[in-house]
Amino acid sequence: MAGFVQQLACCYVRHGYHHYVVGEIPPHKDPRAVDARMVERYELGVSKFVRARRKRAGLPNVQYIRFRRFFVLCATSPREGHRFYEEHAASQIRSIHEQPIAFAGYSIGWHRGADRRWHVSVRIHPERYRSLKAYLLELACRRSVKQIAGEFTRLGFEPYAPVRRQFLSLLKAVNKERKVAGMAQVPVECLRLRREVVRPFGLVSRIACDDEVHCESDVRRAV
Repeated sequence: MAGFVQQLACCYVRHGYHHYVVGEIPPHKDPRAVDARMVERYELGVSKFVRARRKRAGLPNVQYIRFRRFFVLCATSPREGHRFYEEHAASQIRSIHEQPIAFAGYSIGWHRGADRRWHVSVRIHPERYRSLKAYLLELACRRSVKQIAGEFTRLGFEPYAPVRRQFLSLLKAVNKERKVAGMAQVPVECLRLRREVVRPFGLVSRIACDDEVHCESDVRRAV
């Protein structure tokens, strides 16, 4: 999952793949067969050199990435010149500028930073964040420091910059409740604030046990 989010956010959204459709492969269908059809239908198995030529010619490029049965098909601008745009109605194609991609409790979007420049943004989805906050505040004065620290340790989200800020806000809210109750503070050391870059894809020969797939110059297995 960490590799899927990293590839989608840092390699695709960051480099202009801002138009997308998402889908869920039905239980009765083989994900690998769907992968093969996607690659053939949208001519995804082209080299980086072909993609570069298309970009210079003002034509869009398309990428496909899958985690288990959830997939994202994303494309660059302009919104013409590729089968992706011809086969999907305008109402089906979403813009990352207007609607972030929701996946496994994450919200992957495109926001203007404090430097006034646009950046890819990976954060805990607002609904999940509110649920986590309510849960942690419910436990704040009912558990020991060690138990609360364990809850933070098990949050499971990769600490991208916006996620780190959310972690710190959650901890601040919990400690505020504990301070009012005269209880010991939960240390910030319980938070994982450094993200490790993962190697999201392995070799195509191992695709038989696929959990994550993307398509660039070939289809590879995520590790």
